[in-house]
Amino acid sequence: MDAGSLVTLLGAAAAAGWVDAVVGGGGLLLLPALLIAAPGLPVATALGTNKLAAIAGTSTAALTYARRTKIDWAVAGPAAGLAVVFSGTGAALAGSVPAEAYRPVLLAVLVTVALFVTFRPRLGVVSEPQRRTRTRVAAAVAVAGGVIALYDGMIGPGTGTFLVLAFTTLVGSDFVHGSAMAKLVNAGTNLGALVVFASAGHVWWLLGAGMALCNIAGAALGARMALRRGSGFVRGVLLVVVFVLVAKLGYDQWVS
Repeated sequence: MDAGSLVTLLGAAAAAGWVDAVVGGGGLLLLPALLIAAPGLPVATALGTNKLAAIAGTSTAALTYARRTKIDWAVAGPAAGLAVVFSGTGAALAGSVPAEAYRPVLLAVLVTVALFVTFRPRLGVVSEPQRRTRTRVAAAVAVAGGVIALYDGMIGPGTGTFLVLAFTTLVGSDFVHGSAMAKLVNAGTNLGALVVFASAGHVWWLLGAGMALCNIAGAALGARMALRRGSGFVRGVLLVVVFVLVAKLGYDQWVS
């Protein structure tokens, strides 16, 4: 790999760390950058190397949030533990589901999410504690630690965004606290997938370590900005990330 490609990857890792810390979706930047900078790199190795960088950033963001804001551990703790198992399962199944099978479903979900957030401007801007019932807590743990974690192990990009939305819609968290919980669960999903990819030899360790350092720097900055600027800022970034996800998946589905 030449110096220019390496610099590009390190920059992408820092940017991905920032996006992930605020609202998730950093894989949109880092996975394509890896595949472009290293032609011929197996997709599984790109996914595994991405997880090495991502776990460093999400762990840093999770610690930053935990030190500065209150986290609903009754939701985030069990979801994070469950996520390790389900993400590892997803990683073991990576490649078994063809892209054309999941793209239309994801597109439909993301378009619905974009419309839902756009036409409900108060969603996630203020917390709605009355939504936090025992049934909704159980649903949030199952969706975040099970369904979304499985998706992260198999595919990945947009996981953090889905986690934030799960916590805001199911248990009434505002976007800042939802993002804080999302980082904890995302650290669990990254750990589970990384263990599986590493055991199969699908991690490029030296490059991943350099990317991890840059991801940490971006994640620390992103978490501090989200905490300082509040839920309105996170909502704006979330909408941008969702629209970019829709554009990317739409391009992959109908153009490429």
